[in-house]
Amino acid sequence: MPIRSLLYVPVSSENFLAKAHLRGADAIILDLEDAVTPARKDEARARLAEAVTMVGRGGATVFVRINPEPERVRHDAEAACRAGAFGLFVPKTREPHGLTALADFVHGVERLIGRDPMVFVPMIEDPGAVLDARAIALASPRVFGLVTGGEDLATALDAEPTPEVLRLPKLLVHFAAKAARVRSFGLLRTVADYGDLKGIETSAHEARTFGFDGASCVHPSVVPILNRAFSPTQAELDRAQALVAAFDAARAAGRGAFVFEGRMVDEPVVQRARALLDKG
Repeated sequence: MPIRSLLYVPVSSENFLAKAHLRGADAIILDLEDAVTPARKDEARARLAEAVTMVGRGGATVFVRINPEPERVRHDAEAACRAGAFGLFVPKTREPHGLTALADFVHGVERLIGRDPMVFVPMIEDPGAVLDARAIALASPRVFGLVTGGEDLATALDAEPTPEVLRLPKLLVHFAAKAARVRSFGLLRTVADYGDLKGIETSAHEARTFGFDGASCVHPSVVPILNRAFSPTQAELDRAQALVAAFDAARAAGRGAFVFEGRMVDEPVVQRARALLDKG
């Protein structure tokens, strides 16, 4: 299931909810956290039952970003579970135990209503969590992917969310995700500056070369950019197909490494080509 683009949609906005399924995003993140004022959080949670169905009617995978406060986290998670969300974005994840406790709680709700297990995407948003990202990724089989919250991380660092500041921690979290064999979402920059479409496009192509699987965005104008950047082009697919065919021919002739387009090719190169074809 490719997830190249994940669009944040505030649950408190009727207009955004009504149009979310038309935006072309692979996934919608219904936001109960930062996009909703404290006075409207209970109201927003109550709307999840209709909101999940509404935004998912175009085929998008639906996540819910819950609130991290102890008095809200379980209520939000249960509401998302009952509404049929595919998974939770879990903000301000700091250590593995919080995820395992949330998983135990959600399991009880799932058994009660008879639904498939939800997945988790921990959001890494402080320096300690960056350093513990691999343990967080391995905390539960429910962990579907990792993402770094650039704005909150910069605040925790007493820094500005420039690409230079965010690059290293985002790569560390990315490495942790890949080591745990879960998805890695993000760009090596903040997603808040959604008006810089050219910069976002450049960053998205860069992220793909690093192996990121997709990225989130806060404005629908970014969705088609992410979908293009995280998709292989036809030329790339054709080249990968030709490389795999050349590999098969070399194997049939009893050769290991071989030359393709003037470059030496061995097993890791072929593995990358096969992985690219799987994404096509």
